[in-house]
Amino acid sequence: MSAPLADRLRPQSLDEVVGQPHLFSNGCALRAIIESGNIPSLIFYGPSGVGKSTVASIIAKRTGKRLHKLNGTTASTADIKDAVAEIDTLAAPDGILLYLDEIQYFNKKQQQTLLEYMEDGSITLIASTTENPYFYVYGAVLSRSTVFEFKMVEPKDVVPAIERAYAFMEQDRTEKYEIDDEVFDIISHGCGGDVRKAINMAELSVIASPDEDGKRHITSETVSQLSQNSAMRYDKGGDEHYDIVSAYQKSMRGSDPDAALHYLARLLEAGDLPSACRRLMVCACEDVGLAYPQIIPIVKACVDAAMMVGMPEAINPLSDAVILVCSAPKSNAGCSAYYRAAADLKAGKTGHIPRHLQNKHFDGEDAKRKGQFYLYPHEFENNYVEQQYLPDELKDAVYYIPGNNKTEQAYKAYWDNIKKNKKNSK
Repeated sequence: MSAPLADRLRPQSLDEVVGQPHLFSNGCALRAIIESGNIPSLIFYGPSGVGKSTVASIIAKRTGKRLHKLNGTTASTADIKDAVAEIDTLAAPDGILLYLDEIQYFNKKQQQTLLEYMEDGSITLIASTTENPYFYVYGAVLSRSTVFEFKMVEPKDVVPAIERAYAFMEQDRTEKYEIDDEVFDIISHGCGGDVRKAINMAELSVIASPDEDGKRHITSETVSQLSQNSAMRYDKGGDEHYDIVSAYQKSMRGSDPDAALHYLARLLEAGDLPSACRRLMVCACEDVGLAYPQIIPIVKACVDAAMMVGMPEAINPLSDAVILVCSAPKSNAGCSAYYRAAADLKAGKTGHIPRHLQNKHFDGEDAKRKGQFYLYPHEFENNYVEQQYLPDELKDAVYYIPGNNKTEQAYKAYWDNIKKNKKNSK
């Protein structure tokens, strides 16, 4: 059984690596480090299929160190000890180069096992991870390593890899291919920045195309069928999830319905209806809020309908609600007012609740002034009477600042007029 095409076409030099110019262009730090041959411990962070493992393999070939490959999903502490056991033996006279794929699956104890040997240089660690290493990698390991982030590969940078794949298969399979011009564009955009996936799609397109006298016609229709939904990157527990839901809410907050619908589609097509509903509800309360308070029950009704009917019918109420939130005026005056009040609490500014607001209607013998003296606003004109509500230490504090929108400004004008007239009537 032959190895997958992506493995057989794995780049053998840095110049063959596609789509990481910020790391491997001339003058870039990582390229200079690799070419120097003096390799420190490194952590490669980024999505799958963008060259992390490939670059680690290239580094391994450039060193005279004994190479050990482990995968965090299957390796154990015993595997680490087996690698360490070769230090200072004839098998590894120049030390160990440990390539650890998916390091985020190693627990803290397993990662700590490496520290002593990383410290004295016996082990050079090259680790890769699809998750943010600052969340998943033990701090002491991070402090002894340098982190480089790999980016998703742009479609234009994927095309040369696809061309190389077809050329290799023509020679390897002794066949001729007639390839529609659109094929390269479909695969490069449909792979979601994953070069490995693009090469595998090219291989599948050959298998799926009939052989007619040693010639295969690779059509855009065939490739389109193979690339359905393949551009979607999503992991409900990973960075991609938080990036998408963050972009989703920020697009609604920024009043961009097209972007918000794009991210809504990415959530729903990935099957994450709860996150789509939760962030929509949060945005209605946090970012529209008092500028259009009626939006909260409207969005709640849309969310309830979506959760009741499920997919695909949930698309209808959620699309309507997302567009409504994007189109509505915005105000965060409510939550901003709360955070100002909470800041005073955290600073120790509390004070005693004024006597006339307390929930008691009698005084002890030590009270200098007996009686509660609470003024019931509904007994006064316009249901308002001036009295102190905040503790004495905070009586002049201002937390709520009305937003610059029609609704809040109308409320402000209403109360400013009533309170002004009340003062003038004294």
